[in-house]
Parts: sequence; structure tokens; C-alpha cells
Amino acid sequence: MKKCRRCTKPATLHVTEIREGEAAIVHLCDTCAKEYLEQRPDDTPPTIGSDLASKLDELIGAVHSPASCPNCGISFNEFRDSGRFGCSQDYPEFLAELLPLLENIHEGVEHKGKRPRSTVVGTQEQGQLIQLRNAQRNAIEQEDYETAARLRDEIVAIENAVREEKPKKTRKKKKPAAPE
Repeated sequence: MKKCRRCTKPATLHVTEIREGEAAIVHLCDTCAKEYLEQRPDDTPPTIGSDLASKLDELIGAVHSPASCPNCGISFNEFRDSGRFGCSQDYPEFLAELLPLLENIHEGVEHKGKRPRSTVVGTQEQGQLIQLRNAQRNAIEQEDYETAARLRDEIVAIENAVREEKPKKTRKKKKPAAPE
């Protein structure tokens, strides 16, 4: 995470200035960005920078995030400063703010990583079964028995498919002893 050019806070605004044909990148925090965007000589009309400053104020005011996690007390701004959450409850608590952040960083919010070349048959299905069983457990707790029955049927179908895909173990046949 880049630091602000003027202070030590993390930069949230990244501006590319072009002066005399050369590009220079400026990293600024929210406070310094407002000051930077509002700077202009007194005799010039409002610039794009001042328009951006007013829009930045609107965005900062419009962003709604929970004050803090009820479990550990960390705020989303503290997470952005440190890069670490305080507890596992922070993920669902700050989900609305996390999804755009993750999508921006990873270009998606679903993990699609590499798999080993020699995958064990049914590995992906096992992960799907775990998710379905958790969803079924939640449906039962909420007394949504129709959803629980549908999930049960999906689980059974996947388990049957995995059983059919597994390679059957073959035993080596012993060669009969040669007659003497």
C-alpha cells in the first residue's frame, strides 16, 4: 500500500500529473487530496481538480460503513490502515465495503486458483458438498424444510456422481507357481 506524499497515512488517491510532457504520479491520503485538489491560483476559474475535490467530499460523505465490529471493535478505516481484521466476524460485518475492494484487487470475488495436475477424483465435489451441507444445516435451523430437502437431493446426486467417478482399485493377480 502506497503512503501519502505529504504525510505518513496510506494513500487513497493516485493522480498522474503531466508537466512539460513528463508524467509524475502523486499518491495522497483523503485529507491531503482535498488540499491538493483545491489548490489553484486566485485568478483562474474553477478547474477539474476543484470539481474532483467536491465530488470526493460527496463520496466520502456518502460512503456508509458500520462504525465498528460489535465483536472486536475495529472499524473499516482501521482495517484499511493496517490491512488486518481483528476477528472473523469482520468479514460479514464489512462485506459491503470488502466486495468492491476485493473485486478491484483480484478482478473478482470468487477464488479460481490453480489445481494440482494429479487431482484426486472428487476434490472439487468434496468442497461443493461441504458448502451444500452447511447451507442445508442453516436451512434446517431456519426451519426452511423445502430448501433443506432440495439441498439434500443435490448432495445425494453429487455423492452418487463421485462414487461412479472413483477409479476401482484393482488387485494384482498372483501368478500361479510354475510346475516343477
